[in-house]
Amino acid sequence: MSKADKLGVSASFARAQPVSVSSRRAAIAEATGAPTSGVTPPSEVPIEALAHNPFNLREDLTELDELAQSLTSRGQLQPLAVATRLAFMEAHPGQTDGLGRAPYVVIDGNRRLAAAQLAGLKTMHIHVNDSLAASAADILESALIANVHRVDVAPMDQARALQELVDVHGSQAQVAKRLGKTPAWVSQRLTLLNLTPALQEKVDTGELKVEPARRIGRLPQEQQEAAATESINTPAPPRQRSTPAPGRPQAPVPVTPAPVPATPRIMIATDSPETIADALTAHLTPDDLKAVTELLMTRI
Repeated sequence: MSKADKLGVSASFARAQPVSVSSRRAAIAEATGAPTSGVTPPSEVPIEALAHNPFNLREDLTELDELAQSLTSRGQLQPLAVATRLAFMEAHPGQTDGLGRAPYVVIDGNRRLAAAQLAGLKTMHIHVNDSLAASAADILESALIANVHRVDVAPMDQARALQELVDVHGSQAQVAKRLGKTPAWVSQRLTLLNLTPALQEKVDTGELKVEPARRIGRLPQEQQEAAATESINTPAPPRQRSTPAPGRPQAPVPVTPAPVPATPRIMIATDSPETIADALTAHLTPDDLKAVTELLMTRI
């Protein structure tokens, strides 16, 4: 039986199918008033019907003002991935702090939900997928996969989430395979967890940059503070101009040509034949004046 079937929903969620109801689900339904089956999931709900994911990998929802402005001006471009409260409570009994009475739990899109609340939106578009709520590991993995390519996920949050996935799946290689990454990619990010708590905090604040922090994380902890201090106090090297490889011709340096003297112009202020002749005589050499005369004769 598939995970979706166990949760009482179809895999595609095209329509709800009547299914048998477990005693746990029946008890939850009776306590919460939520239906157990036979209801087509909505595509848009009031914002108060949505609760944040308790397992959200982002400890801080950052840069909400800019996202709130985007939601206000452009609207919601992507639906939130949510699970029903009923499925979430069945999968995670006793772990419902902060859900309130909301009938849906956001699995992917917590930052957008926070920004929408900041912007004062009344409703949000959702996609209901109860299979995402099957386990804490599934929720964590879904959230990490959704955010792994986003630059706004804090490096320490990403490292902690990766470590939780390693605990679930047993090895860095398995986690790398599930995320579509290399084991080296996973290992490199997990080195941040080897830092002392003080240095992890400096990574969180941005005082210690991520790249040197990963290198420092491979050192014994008694050597880390000195290495971090050196990294923080060392100014960034100036950018160097690239030089051609040996044996390769260097691109020629463009040469600005010398300015060409402007050709003098003859200004004739009248159309009188006498004045024109005087102006030409004053400005042209005898040879040029003769040439102009011959050209004029050919046009008569």
